[in-house]
Amino acid sequence: MKNIIIKGLLALLPLLMAACSPNSLFDDAPKNKISDEETWRNPMLLDEYVNTWYRNMNAGFKTYVPSTALFKSISRYYLPWFADQLSNGKSDWYNAGYGDVLKANEESITRWAGTTWSNYYTQIQYINSFLENKAKVPDAAQRRRVEGEAHFFRAYYYYMLWRRFGGVLLIDHKYDPLTKPEKFPRASYEQMVSFIVSEADKADSLLSVTNTAADAGRITRGAAIMLKAKTYLWASGTVFQNKAKSYLGFTDDKSQAMLQKARAAYDELFALGVYQLVTITGATQDKIRDEYRQIFISKNTSESILEVQHSNDGDYANKFGHTLDRDAAAPSFTGTTAAYTPTQNHVDEYGMRGGAVYDPQHPYDNRDYRFYANVLYNGCEYRSHTMDMATTDGKAGADITPYGSSTTAAVSRTGYYLGKFVDASQSIDDNNTYASKQDYIIWRLAEAYLDYAEVCYRLGDNAAALDMVNRIRTRVHMDALSTLTWDDIVRERRVEMAFEETTYWDQLRWGTAEQTFSGRTNPLRGIAITVHAGHTTYRTVNINRFPARVRKFETKEYYFPIPWAEVRYQGIEQNPGWNEV
Repeated sequence: MKNIIIKGLLALLPLLMAACSPNSLFDDAPKNKISDEETWRNPMLLDEYVNTWYRNMNAGFKTYVPSTALFKSISRYYLPWFADQLSNGKSDWYNAGYGDVLKANEESITRWAGTTWSNYYTQIQYINSFLENKAKVPDAAQRRRVEGEAHFFRAYYYYMLWRRFGGVLLIDHKYDPLTKPEKFPRASYEQMVSFIVSEADKADSLLSVTNTAADAGRITRGAAIMLKAKTYLWASGTVFQNKAKSYLGFTDDKSQAMLQKARAAYDELFALGVYQLVTITGATQDKIRDEYRQIFISKNTSESILEVQHSNDGDYANKFGHTLDRDAAAPSFTGTTAAYTPTQNHVDEYGMRGGAVYDPQHPYDNRDYRFYANVLYNGCEYRSHTMDMATTDGKAGADITPYGSSTTAAVSRTGYYLGKFVDASQSIDDNNTYASKQDYIIWRLAEAYLDYAEVCYRLGDNAAALDMVNRIRTRVHMDALSTLTWDDIVRERRVEMAFEETTYWDQLRWGTAEQTFSGRTNPLRGIAITVHAGHTTYRTVNINRFPARVRKFETKEYYFPIPWAEVRYQGIEQNPGWNEV
């Protein structure tokens, strides 16, 4: 493609084409720049072009947090880190980009916002370019499929921008301010919803219901419908109603109207009949644990609606890989990062089963089965090892003692390690070519059921809401609820969707982020376990000495700052509360 240098973040960047590996449809490796015309007419090159849309959908577990402030600009962020369910063991991370974001540092958040804005608009530019040239694609079947993908991804990227920034610049054509200067206003919430839904509907009309094995991971009608449903659900949030600025929300209250449309969209999704919850047949705690955990390390299960594909022979250095298993590993398995450690805040969200009463002297007995799958706790068996997070007669257990002789190796500060997503069969090493192979799930049927439960509950249909919640609970052999409250829905979402990005975005659309994400109102907690003379004591502790200094969420963070260069060039208003840094 032509190299065109333009001003601002809506830049036409040179396209780095990606070569497909025979192992995976979406493996990427850089190639030389190729002309537009060649791309449209060559089936393989066109699919490589489309791969960039998929690759930029979500970085998933591919994270990098430098340990020094010098390199903070290259930080990548796993969104659950910013909520209250996960922490990390490396205290020096708080000196880098991750810690600055937690502290509401304007400079770091502005940098993160700018990267997000640039990335999504770059993909939108690529998509617009294809849609203007689609007639040049000779193969009719490929043209139809890619056109459907293009409309989906244009909707998806605008959905991501909208959640992060509010109403943004709706650009539906290839944009080159050097040859044709244009300026765009900020779209209203009405316009954002209308555009995203329209694009999702176009994708729905062009895509297939299911994929062949060779096309596993490609967008389907189900993903397009789910995007439409999620759009209406987001728009129904009470924090987005009766706003003075139309790009920050509706100027009146449209929550009920959005809920009705969301319900219809989810009904449409379910009517496809192609998704089913993965069945758990085990009857014991260990069997249920193992089968539930398997859902998150299996690719494209029956309940998967959309997930980022990763190769089974992933190469972290040269491909789109991640190192989840290594970064989550405890010292007993040579782990040195402790990047994903569940908090006591989250552990407390798992209820009891079978009518059992919580016993503080045996806190891990008779809990929700999902607890045993999602969290590694003191005394549990993992990889033929008994996890030891207790201090016994003054000696720290193996899993809270740093591995090896490194002075920078980290251990859990919460008393827990990650169970969900990790693959117990994965070899862990420090080779640069190492990569875990788990796909990153964007949407799955369980989330759609829980979304539907929320929608129905807010519409006053408690029976339908209860049915959906109980489908999720009975799948994991938990007792069905006889009645349903809002707190039940919230708890079920936070347990079933634990450590998935859903939890982060829920707090924003519910308007609860100021409390949940703040160390002042919700300090991160862990468990301190001591054994003395054979007697075990469990004590809940704050894992940060000064919680309010470490985690701070300000009202203005419901929306990130639009890049200031864009504000000036377009002549648009900035989101409230942000200063140029």
